[in-house]
Amino acid sequence: MISRVFDFMKQSKSIQLNNRIFLDLLSSSSSTKPKALHDVFINHRGSDTKRNIATLLYDNLKARNLRPFLDSKNMKPGDKLFDHINCAILTSKVAVTVFSPNYCDSYFCLHELALIMESKKRVIPIFCDIKPSQLDVMIERVTCSDDEIQRFRWALQEAKDIVGLTFDSYKG
Repeated sequence: MISRVFDFMKQSKSIQLNNRIFLDLLSSSSSTKPKALHDVFINHRGSDTKRNIATLLYDNLKARNLRPFLDSKNMKPGDKLFDHINCAILTSKVAVTVFSPNYCDSYFCLHELALIMESKKRVIPIFCDIKPSQLDVMIERVTCSDDEIQRFRWALQEAKDIVGLTFDSYKG
């Protein structure tokens, strides 16, 4: 599966394959754009994917001298959750979003996805044990506003329209 992610990235016209694989994904340099601190932001539902695909992806990207961001690997006690993650998203060149059965139950996952889509990052979706058609915001209105729910639905729809990879953990 991890090799399929790299194959997918290699096929993109805008990706360079020397150790700076995602360098030209940012459009022309501008003083308003933050400096890229990470090559890849890995957006995922921890309870579904942290112990398998998310960590495998992180380890493989690190082994290729890239700078991935995975919350459990890059954050430490005392870090402000939203500040740290929002900064990592905005300063990453590419996002890999690992959709899974409980992904849409998480405010944090949906918030990250919306920020990724709003910042117009290149996104590589991985559908892990779920089909794109099964993705829908499952957060109750008491948890967030109607505007946030609309924002999350928009981000999910945008992500569903991107060609991605599928992973079935039962088949390996």
